Amino acid sequence: MQRPEAWPRPQPGEGAAAAQAGGPAPPARAGEPSGLRLQEPSLYTIKAVFILDNDGRRLLAKYYDDTFPSTKEQMVFEKNVFNKTSRTESEIAFFGGMTIVYKSSIDLFLYVVGSSHENELMLMSVLTCLFESLNHMLRKNVEKRWLLENMDGAFLVLDEIVDGGVILESDPQQVIQKVNFRADDGGLTEQSVAQVSLLRLILFAWNFLPWH
Repeated sequence: MQRPEAWPRPQPGEGAAAAQAGGPAPPARAGEPSGLRLQEPSLYTIKAVFILDNDGRRLLAKYYDDTFPSTKEQMVFEKNVFNKTSRTESEIAFFGGMTIVYKSSIDLFLYVVGSSHENELMLMSVLTCLFESLNHMLRKNVEKRWLLENMDGAFLVLDEIVDGGVILESDPQQVIQKVNFRADDGGLTEQSVAQVSLLRLILFAWNFLPWH
């Protein structure tokens, strides 16, 4: 599983950024040469991922920090982002101190939101992975109708890419494999449980038939 070490982010006030700002660099750990300490990755590289229809209505959304603590605030933010991006040809926007990358597909708009200092290429890799994974899962029908009919699968895809704001995977083939594995490993479905219960009932009744 790919971890966010591929995109190491310095923590505020640490390392070279602190030295450039005139602040002290953090002390090296025991046994580390001075000045060679590696930066630890940021825990929250993604703030939110959401998908809207072509009227700006929410279809799927996950927020990974408390920038917008209520659903109402989230939906106001989504509507403002949609109004800013839905009529442009660009793939990146800066809004409210955040970096937003986005992609349209037929009657859908897909968005990935990061902080203002986040790497746009990293955000775009998440967006591309999300789109390509959905494209495979929906058999190249990345549109509102098919998304709504496969919403559980869409959430599984997103959960395999981002967990708690941390990027777990950016390879769509790996995402699809893991989603398929989780689906196959999910145990009995409601339908199969009902079938087993019906079979047990038939066998039970069979034992009491007069010719048995």
